[in-house]
Amino acid sequence: MKLTYDPRANVAYLRLCDRTEQVETLKISDELNIDLAPDGTVYGIELLNANDQLRAADGGRFVIFNEAKGQEQAVALEG
Repeated sequence: MKLTYDPRANVAYLRLCDRTEQVETLKISDELNIDLAPDGTVYGIELLNANDQLRAADGGRFVIFNEAKGQEQAVALEG
């Protein structure tokens, strides 16, 4: 899993699977796209206008929570 952010385009992308050659993009809203791999699994999630979406919750922090261990790690978002 990999989260990337392009500040010039204000787009974040959460890639969930290994690289695939072809994806089908589903437009969920004006700010959210979901990419499906050929086998129907979710390949990635694209956030347009990412600054507003990522800062809307958790006080401008990206929070990773491990439910199995009950542990949380937060990363402050720049910008």
